[in-house]
Amino acid sequence: MKVLVTDPIADAGIQVLRDAGHEVETAYDVEGQDLLDAVADANGLIVRSGTEVTEEVFEAAPELVIVGRAGIGVDNIDIDAATDHGVIVANAPEGNVRAAAEHTVAMTFATARSIPQAHNRLTGGEWAKGDFLGTEVNNKTLGVVGFGRVGQEVAKRLGNVGMELVAFDPYISEGRAAQLGAELVDDIDECLDRADFLTIHTPLTDETENMIDEEKLAQLEGGYVVNCARGGIVDEPALAEAVEDGVLKGAAVDVFADEPVDPDNPLLDVDDVIVTPHLGASTEAAQENVATSTASQIVAAFEGEPVINALNAPSVDEAAFPKIQPYIDLADTAGKIAVQLFDDRVENVEVEYAGDIAEEDVDLVTASALKGVFEPLEWQVNAVNAPQIAEDRGIDVVESKSHQSDDFQSLVTVTVSNEDHSISVDGTQFAGEDPRIVRIDGYRVDAVPHGHMLVARNDDVPGVIGFIGSVLGENNLNIAGMYNGRETFGGEALSVYNLDDPVPKDVLDQLHADERIIETKYISLDNGE
Repeated sequence: MKVLVTDPIADAGIQVLRDAGHEVETAYDVEGQDLLDAVADANGLIVRSGTEVTEEVFEAAPELVIVGRAGIGVDNIDIDAATDHGVIVANAPEGNVRAAAEHTVAMTFATARSIPQAHNRLTGGEWAKGDFLGTEVNNKTLGVVGFGRVGQEVAKRLGNVGMELVAFDPYISEGRAAQLGAELVDDIDECLDRADFLTIHTPLTDETENMIDEEKLAQLEGGYVVNCARGGIVDEPALAEAVEDGVLKGAAVDVFADEPVDPDNPLLDVDDVIVTPHLGASTEAAQENVATSTASQIVAAFEGEPVINALNAPSVDEAAFPKIQPYIDLADTAGKIAVQLFDDRVENVEVEYAGDIAEEDVDLVTASALKGVFEPLEWQVNAVNAPQIAEDRGIDVVESKSHQSDDFQSLVTVTVSNEDHSISVDGTQFAGEDPRIVRIDGYRVDAVPHGHMLVARNDDVPGVIGFIGSVLGENNLNIAGMYNGRETFGGEALSVYNLDDPVPKDVLDQLHADERIIETKYISLDNGE
């Protein structure tokens, strides 16, 4: 097989390919027609961030089997086009975990002891020994927001130098946190209130953008902020002001909302803010790890073996795939709905199959359900790595089957839970691959799992549905469909509204102001525009 490498990678990765008997051709900095010509006879393509792999590239490469991204981000690869052309896309998310963790630790010590500032003063001719009074990390509290792979590695290292560990992550079990010596707290405010140092290890999503704002920074008064995760999670002007005004003692930042960073970024002008140009993965070992990991996945794809970090490739027998295919997206959607309705720490996920679907090999469907549950947590989650994410976070996953289904030919139920409570979402396929959500937490509904959804739990009394419809109408929110279910006459009812647009918070507040409304949740699904 021929592998084209269009961005520089470590030699170790190229050697893995050659040792497996494959031809490797390098063509760095090619673009336009030159790229299309170079990829025309390639079976594999390895890129980093410098090559745009567009639909035009896939059309020009009829022999292409796999595109490997030697790193994490795949924004430069058109994954939908790859899927349309039957090309696997895989990345290397694990290769830089240790490097990112070590850089975070280095930045923590650097800001605690003002190391770069003291260096600059000394090389500038000043012996400013009396101007720098550092902070020891021993017996201080480290608050970790996001306790995934990197967060856990940071906790291991700083826990070993005497720091107390407090973690906030709604997708980690208390048992897993305890194994690493960390106390898991229920909300970010408690984490901030207790932390002397705050380190952030969560992806950038709509929910986490500017999550650490002026108000949150004030809760950390007298402390330090370290962000080596993603730019945009911390409000940069607010952080600069907090450090400059003495609310915080210092900060260390490796990532920025816009990169390369704007010279006018306020963080660059504050003496007690240490900045580095996104160096988290910039070690020889990390670069070698991502190169060899990517090359190994290329080899696996050529040999018909599972591609561990595939972003778009189902791993299932070709003959069985048509039978389970309609349930893959359905399980994913049920997982997304369940976790958004749950709004608490997830410790257990159960996926139940009833009826005809229980006769099939449903491992991929279960993985897709986990993908839906974990998607708010990790922007890279996919059906291949979701089970590993569950294991890493100590979340128990149970798959069960019943060959009997009283009401439907096939039924998939996704339940998320912890010790205190649970919520389940049931989905099925009607004729012609027509997916439906048919139960939510035991309430019978008939909802189309698409776009924007409002789920309302209310007293089963006259006028409530009319009230909800009026509030939505007054706010120019068009109802595409409405489905109502109740447990008993005069008890509680649950209704699901398909809407054309998102539901703003102030609309939810209007609904909550009515004493008949028990709870409302806005659900956003990826297939909504």
